[in-house]
Amino acid sequence: MRSPLPRRLGLTAVLAFLLAVFGLAPSASADPAPTTLTFAADSATTTPGGTVKLSMTLTNNKTYDVWFVYQTIDPTWLTTQRPDLKYSFTGCSLATAAGGTPCSGTGPNNLGANYGATIPPGQSRTVTLTLQVAADSGCNGNIGFYSYYYAEFSDTSNTNGGPVYTPETRVLCA
Repeated sequence: MRSPLPRRLGLTAVLAFLLAVFGLAPSASADPAPTTLTFAADSATTTPGGTVKLSMTLTNNKTYDVWFVYQTIDPTWLTTQRPDLKYSFTGCSLATAAGGTPCSGTGPNNLGANYGATIPPGQSRTVTLTLQVAADSGCNGNIGFYSYYYAEFSDTSNTNGGPVYTPETRVLCA
């Protein structure tokens, strides 16, 4: 007994071809992501007792305002596996036209309200965290973080991205 599977596959291929030829197939969109999240560090290295400023910039690429942003920043699995590594976030600042202002919300690990109010189309907001490495911390490794974010827009749409991996900051012993 012959299987009807090859006939079904052939019919599916013919239908897909016809849809593509007549323009009814879904096309790839060239639209940019609704938001982009970029990361920067003011230094690629530090030593025990040192600090590094990690900046995260959220850019609104839509034609609608960003009304709400929720973001987390967490250590990578490899970072959590280093019992000798001691660090903490000791500061959080939102860049504004008038200069930096302390972050609001639940703290540097949960950046819910920290991007400030509405982000208009085409504009960005930058949050900078101060990473403090303890004076008695172990070295010879990377401190890596990843981030997940969720944003809502004034047209009631939403987007999320992630995990988005931040650049790793190498902690070198002096």
